[in-house]
Amino acid sequence: MTYARDERRALADLFAETGPDRPTLCEGWTTRDLAAHLVVRDRRPDSAAGLLVPALQAHGERVRLGVAARPWAEVIELVRTPPWWSPVSNPLVEPLTNTTEFFVHHEDVRRGEPGWQPRALEPAFRETLWKQLKQTARLALRKAPARITLVAPGLGETVAGPEGRPPATLTGEPGELLLFLTGRQRAARVEVGGDPAVAERLRGAKLGF
Repeated sequence: MTYARDERRALADLFAETGPDRPTLCEGWTTRDLAAHLVVRDRRPDSAAGLLVPALQAHGERVRLGVAARPWAEVIELVRTPPWWSPVSNPLVEPLTNTTEFFVHHEDVRRGEPGWQPRALEPAFRETLWKQLKQTARLALRKAPARITLVAPGLGETVAGPEGRPPATLTGEPGELLLFLTGRQRAARVEVGGDPAVAERLRGAKLGF
């Protein structure tokens, strides 16, 4: 079992617990919307391409809405059990393609309403998230308003963001940094250092992929 599968299973369990109509950190999406997105990502590469190709967005949204209209228990089971042939969830690529994806979406549901607390992740999972964060930070921060030093206490630091921009520092647990870098700043427990004006711009910037 990989961390990606662990997070997938935990998220499916949480979907069953919360129901289809709870808010998430994904603006405008309920738990049903988010679950349908994950099903499409696993099973409909023709539709999932709409996330990257503007011309395919309308097709992708039609497919996602069709999945969302299915019975909730069926949608949860589709999230829980991806097909072996999935281009993003087959055993060969899953640790690279799904660990961050499912950690972030698990937190999207956990933190969609007040009263949440950060999870205490085991050391090996923290290290895994940190390694993936270092690999993806350059893409996630390519349009950031600062040149950013990311600091994960006990694990190290890495630098990303456009050269020539004012410096800033983001300090926090790897999972919290991932949430910040994927546009979920308001729900991420991250310390932002640097010029106050730059820090404020970072908190409101459109970050992510």
